[in-house]
Amino acid sequence: MELSTVEISKSALTHNIKSFRKLIGKDKILAVAVKANAYGHGLVGCAKAFLEAGADYLCVNAVFEAEELRKAGIKSPILIIGYTPLSDLDKVAKLKCDLIVYNQETIVYLGEIKGKVNVHLKIETGNHRQGIAIEDLPSVSKLLNKHKNIKVAGVSTHFANLEDRINHQYALYQLKQFKKAIHIIEADKHAPHFLHTASSAATILLPEAHFNFVRVGIGAYGLWPSEKTRLAAERANINIELKPALTWKSIIAQVKDIKKDSLVGYGCTYQMPKNGKIAVVPVGYYDGYVRALSSKGQVIIHGKRAPVIGRVCMNLLMVNVTDIPDVKLEDEVVLIGKGITAEELGELSGTINYEVTTRIGERIPRIFK
Repeated sequence: MELSTVEISKSALTHNIKSFRKLIGKDKILAVAVKANAYGHGLVGCAKAFLEAGADYLCVNAVFEAEELRKAGIKSPILIIGYTPLSDLDKVAKLKCDLIVYNQETIVYLGEIKGKVNVHLKIETGNHRQGIAIEDLPSVSKLLNKHKNIKVAGVSTHFANLEDRINHQYALYQLKQFKKAIHIIEADKHAPHFLHTASSAATILLPEAHFNFVRVGIGAYGLWPSEKTRLAAERANINIELKPALTWKSIIAQVKDIKKDSLVGYGCTYQMPKNGKIAVVPVGYYDGYVRALSSKGQVIIHGKRAPVIGRVCMNLLMVNVTDIPDVKLEDEVVLIGKGITAEELGELSGTINYEVTTRIGERIPRIFK
């Protein structure tokens, strides 16, 4: 018996992909990000579910993720969007993956490997993360022209603050910069087929950012990029329903009677307000249930909320079950799921839903239902 499991609803994943497909239409490429163990949902299982539901491309962060997908028999197009070390560039060609490129050194090394490589140029438009500065595009284009095995298959950028604003003026500025970059690239006789800027939030809120290729991330898993994104969609009468796919469960490892004023956990940070019962749950910050949820988080037992008390430990946490009758050894504990959302845990721990699900330990089995 597993101490902790993550259940993934395939029907929810399918619903979300079909919702995005309806939003963008049939003529655009729908790429889904499965990086970071599919945002904690399980890399291979989610990749297969997304493709079965109608996704066209998969986006990963690193070569090892692409290797895992290929080993699992997945033959769909894969775009590697993170940094690939120069020593690993030959693997990209062997895996038949597309590659995001923004360093001239990468282009030089790609030109020396055997095999053709499709690259997507990442343009710096205002996020100041990955990206080629617009003023550097002419020199990059000249360098690309020297290497016949490199094809500019796409051009991309990434928005800086779309999820954090109701007003999208900065995103629109970035779009103008992106279009300027496209003109420069095309003037240098490159003909990129794919143009892409849209994350989940942009796919929902900015049709002008769709071009012919969108990159959906958090939304594919049924989670909103932010509350502001949801509100902006609501105000714009954009009708899209997202269904969360993940449920994280554990079991009770011990139930014990505790007297009033007893101190619970490391640091003696919690004192029982009255005689009662606590349950010990075999999940802790090693598993991804962050220490910041100490005496803040809640779990669901027998359909009722039980507060986390004391400090979350490396492999354990304690909850107060005084007001929940008939709690016994190995009863089910819902950490995330119906009644307790990733958004709520993110707010309580001072982070975002992305981090809450992504931090769930990879050793915990993902069960697709």
